Amino acid sequence: MRPDPELTPVKARHIDHVNLRIPEGGADDAREFYGEALGFGIEDALYAAGEKPFFDVRLSATAVIHLWPTGEFEAPTKTNYDHVAVVVEESVEEIESELADAGVAVEKTLDSPLGATGEACAVYVRDPFGYRVELKARV
Repeated sequence: MRPDPELTPVKARHIDHVNLRIPEGGADDAREFYGEALGFGIEDALYAAGEKPFFDVRLSATAVIHLWPTGEFEAPTKTNYDHVAVVVEESVEEIESELADAGVAVEKTLDSPLGATGEACAVYVRDPFGYRVELKARV
């Protein structure tokens, strides 16, 4: 269902970024999981130089996950976080194979969860901090 453009003051296009807190010493684990295991780009030069308090996991040209290392980190629970979904180009079979090669456990696979772009197969994994990441095949 589309909102009525005349009644909608803000017209969203897509999610730009998601902010996730991680443990203070978790930057290396994050780089390994998001950068090496999942193959996303890591943009951390400004973080490493002390110029900003977070670094980015580059999902695409238009989307990032900001990871904020902090002593105030609290692991996600069922009541405060469920998952972030990322549409990927690979099939579920390719995703599962790549995850197995990287030593990443698959939490579950769904045949057709509904998302913003429609129904498509998806694989769910957990990052080192307890966040669930859905890797959703393109519709």
